[in-house]
Amino acid sequence: MTEDFSITNKTKGKLPSLPFLQIKEDILGKKYSLSIAFVKETESKELNNKYRNKNNPTNILSFSLHKNTGELVLCPAVVKREAKNFEKTFPKFLGFLVIHGMLHLKGYDHSSRMERLEKKYDQKYFGGHRRGIDDDTSRRRRILKRRKKS
Repeated sequence: MTEDFSITNKTKGKLPSLPFLQIKEDILGKKYSLSIAFVKETESKELNNKYRNKNNPTNILSFSLHKNTGELVLCPAVVKREAKNFEKTFPKFLGFLVIHGMLHLKGYDHSSRMERLEKKYDQKYFGGHRRGIDDDTSRRRRILKRRKKS
């Protein structure tokens, strides 16, 4: 850890080991000061209500504090539930959301440009696509069987 990067886990759960610092330096640069906080659903709901007027917990919130300073707040419980909807494992979806949040901190809004960058970094760090599990052997066998029939 460096002084311009910190991770705080306010949950009781264990977090996957992901290359958070490398992703941060790749997207935001070495001089950007970033903190990542993992919170429980109650805190996520409070923050989402306060800053977005939405009365439910959310997977990620991005807060740009200054030009080169920001914070990501993630709720692992929500991320775990939503990972299935995106056909990703919890660690890969968590990594994708970190990329997504950092791109928001960089100044990107939801757009095709942002999606291209998400896909680029997701592929670089997790070898996956936005939707799709590349390590699901049963799914891979089904896909290979379909290709052989064609």
